[in-house]
Amino acid sequence: MRVMRKYTDVPPDVKGLVLAIGNFDGVHRGHQSVIAQAQEKAKEKGVLSGVLTFEPHSREFFAPDAPPFRLSNLETKAAHLNWLKVDVMVALKFDLEFSQKSAERFVKDVLVDGFGVSHVVVGYDFIFGHKRQGTTVLLAELGRQFGFGVTVVEPVGEETVIFSSTAIRESLAQGNPLKAAKLLGHWWEVEGRVVEGDKRGRTIGFPTANIPITHYHPPKLGVYAVRVGLHEAGSTTWVDGVANYGNRPTFDKKDVLLEVHLLDFNETLYGRKIRVAFVDFIREEKKFSGIDELEAQIIRDVASARQILNDPANSQTKYADKNNHAAEN
Repeated sequence: MRVMRKYTDVPPDVKGLVLAIGNFDGVHRGHQSVIAQAQEKAKEKGVLSGVLTFEPHSREFFAPDAPPFRLSNLETKAAHLNWLKVDVMVALKFDLEFSQKSAERFVKDVLVDGFGVSHVVVGYDFIFGHKRQGTTVLLAELGRQFGFGVTVVEPVGEETVIFSSTAIRESLAQGNPLKAAKLLGHWWEVEGRVVEGDKRGRTIGFPTANIPITHYHPPKLGVYAVRVGLHEAGSTTWVDGVANYGNRPTFDKKDVLLEVHLLDFNETLYGRKIRVAFVDFIREEKKFSGIDELEAQIIRDVASARQILNDPANSQTKYADKNNHAAEN
């Protein structure tokens, strides 16, 4: 997959592509439906398929001090789009200048003059342009004016639940990553660089890789069965693990941290970026009377994680492997 960060100087072989447009936070099954229709249309036309997204998320840009809400960062989003076999990912910088583009200017500057799109595909709730004045109706009108097609994809879901980022956030807040995975079509995962902690886990035989994930929508505090993605040589190796997401009340800590113990793994991970896929919730975080009680509970948590991760039912959800996303323009 090729990754582009600008809509100017677009390579000739990319011009005329079919673009799916949206924020695609989490790349859930509703997003996947939009992307699949763009890919099908691209195949019909014999052109490349692309996804146009924005970084940072517009909501993040306009309310930087609001509670974190994102389900995926840009790298994880790219990994999932690559997994879906998208040809081109376009991640445009969303800044003050870009936010002030009218809906008409966005279409003219980005879609027409920039990419020369042959067709665009958007979700039913797609809004664009300055002050969110662009609607799917306006997009269709501008498509007719400039000579490109427009497909609007209706809501997708099952069992009365619409696949949406809101529903996924609610599932995570309730400590239900299995339901979140069902809505996503893949495990929900976070990514971060391993930082040095107080190394207390190492002294009791359970060393942890600690990563701050304050920029993600927070899941419920507690202990989870997880799988950890380690990047090497352009691919991802997944290792089973157990993680605590919380403020470590036994030691009177206040900051919230994700601490991951990798099962049957002894390498040092300080400074490395890792991915942590949440598979299932084991228990709520609690304060223990001391180290001995905590160690005994961790032993039970590890056993629970092994049982969960060895269950064939929890091996079906796919992972997106990174391969450097091919060339970046």
